Amino acid sequence: MDRNTIVGLVLMFVVIGVFSWWSAPSAEEREQMVREAQEQRIAAELQRVQDSLALVYAVETGHAPSAQQTNERPEIVRDEQNLFSNSLIGEKQTKTLVTDVFTVDFSSLGGTMSRVSLNDYLVWTRDRNITLFDQDWHNFFISFFVNNRLINTRDYYFEIISNFQDGAIITGDQTAEIAMRLFLNDGYDLDRSRYVEFVYGFRGSEYMIDFQINFVGMDDLIMNRANFIDLHWNAVMPRNEKASPGNEGRSFENTNTGISFKPNNARVDRLNMNRDSREEMNTPVRWVAFRHHFFTSVLIMKDDPIVNANLASFTNPNLDRANYVRTLEALIGLPYRSEPNHSINMKLYLGPNKFSILSSYNLDLERLIPLGWGFFLMQWVNRFAVIPVFNFLQNIGIANYGIIILILTVLLKLVLAPLTLKSWISAAKMKVVRPEVEELNQKFPKPEQAMEKQKAVMALYRKAGINQLAGCIPMLLQFPILIAMFRFFPSSIELRQQGFLWADDLSTYDSIINLPFNIPFYGAHISLFAIMMAVSNVFYTRMTMRQNASTMMPGMKTMMYFMPIMLLMFLNSFSSALNYYYFVSTCMTFLITWVTGKFINEEKVHRMVAEARKKPVTKSKWQQRLEEAAKKQQELQRKRKR
Repeated sequence: MDRNTIVGLVLMFVVIGVFSWWSAPSAEEREQMVREAQEQRIAAELQRVQDSLALVYAVETGHAPSAQQTNERPEIVRDEQNLFSNSLIGEKQTKTLVTDVFTVDFSSLGGTMSRVSLNDYLVWTRDRNITLFDQDWHNFFISFFVNNRLINTRDYYFEIISNFQDGAIITGDQTAEIAMRLFLNDGYDLDRSRYVEFVYGFRGSEYMIDFQINFVGMDDLIMNRANFIDLHWNAVMPRNEKASPGNEGRSFENTNTGISFKPNNARVDRLNMNRDSREEMNTPVRWVAFRHHFFTSVLIMKDDPIVNANLASFTNPNLDRANYVRTLEALIGLPYRSEPNHSINMKLYLGPNKFSILSSYNLDLERLIPLGWGFFLMQWVNRFAVIPVFNFLQNIGIANYGIIILILTVLLKLVLAPLTLKSWISAAKMKVVRPEVEELNQKFPKPEQAMEKQKAVMALYRKAGINQLAGCIPMLLQFPILIAMFRFFPSSIELRQQGFLWADDLSTYDSIINLPFNIPFYGAHISLFAIMMAVSNVFYTRMTMRQNASTMMPGMKTMMYFMPIMLLMFLNSFSSALNYYYFVSTCMTFLITWVTGKFINEEKVHRMVAEARKKPVTKSKWQQRLEEAAKKQQELQRKRKR
């Protein structure tokens, strides 16, 4: 080879290298290409989910395709470039395992759990068990590239390897394990030394399943530039709970069905459950949950966290809302390293949203239960007061949940009774000095005298021994409890399908009459517990207004009577346990108020005020600060007049 040839070859390689560098995409362009590829995968999955929805809808409406159409797989043309093509053709095999808590069906097609049904829970019609996994409306598979071919494991036949027989039953601490292996081609045979494996481990009494994905001898085949592989998880969420006709979209099941997730070293978060929502997560995630109202499926990472995730929650307007709630999708990036033997260790929780069970795992899974906002004490009230008392009453043998709610309400009212008594004594004292307050109003009629009037009224209250905050504190303490109960009862799975009196399910609405039409904002039924709650509020409002007629602002009477009507409209479709609690709570308040009124009479109050006036007035630090602020305000007003 002469000198000119060598120079020519060098120049040619330099040109090719410069051109390759010049034409190579930038980091932003590569990121955009990855994003577009993910969007294409999501679009393909969305189309497949829509096809599944169409099939579910066809089955519900009686227009399902024939058995021949659904069972026959298209003839597979052998692809020499697909190193798993031998497993595209096979015979579908199934295996069943029964534990204390659920029944699991496995399928060799896709190597996954084809159906998971909870043994102890039924849908609202009570004709079948709750199902968390079902291949008709649920997909759970991984995808990766081998030899420039996209491998979706749902399309391939796996070999089933297990330590139990079909239909086996395990209980208590007994364990069972099943492995699904997808082997690489070896000519027209299978290479049993190289495979992708799904391993599921079960314990008889546990809702938590060990789940492991193993890659054996695949390190030189799987194309992995981003250090992760895709896990596709899609589900069409069926309706499991009763919803008022015409108000399905406003039911608790709708507003509590969606996707939640736990970022590493951060608080549990979720997608918006009131509207269609999507979110792209590029930070490590510890677990992702497909949450139903009372039941949840959670994918939990044991070692390395999820690398990234594209999450979506939306509704299909073409499906009947009476049988369908929401569609959930997750494209999850599982951590992957090119090693001869690489394992991804995970867990799957498939079970009820029961506080005692979820909190036992110390993974913040109990945050999946909507117990209210933490910043306004509602969640604290439920976590540290209501739930422990509720569980205690259960554990001592009280089987009727209506009685448990009654006892819980009485206990709460007894705890707050001393504060309620102080509130009524304070109100009675203020009623006694009301004539003197009116005199002060006449003495300081001008707006610029407002601060002087306020100072004089406060001095009168101090002299009479009246604490203005005494009437507010009980209300402030009762309000978080009131709202906490609003969140607790509709979310408590213990009340699900538990009857009391005429209500056959305390977790949802009770109905004594089903209407042939729908009333906007009310529903197509009449709830007796809601009516009782509203009527008790009317009587309590009437009693309160009679006692405070002299101090009530103009127009307040109409608004006070309007509130029970609004509550009736709003709570008619809510949990019957909630309306029952509000009814019992109002009746207890009515009774305590009546008893308090018998013990507190005007003569005693007059004597208490007279004795307080004889004592020397001591100013608290708060009162001193308030008077100083009033003086400063007066000085500012005087300066403005000048």
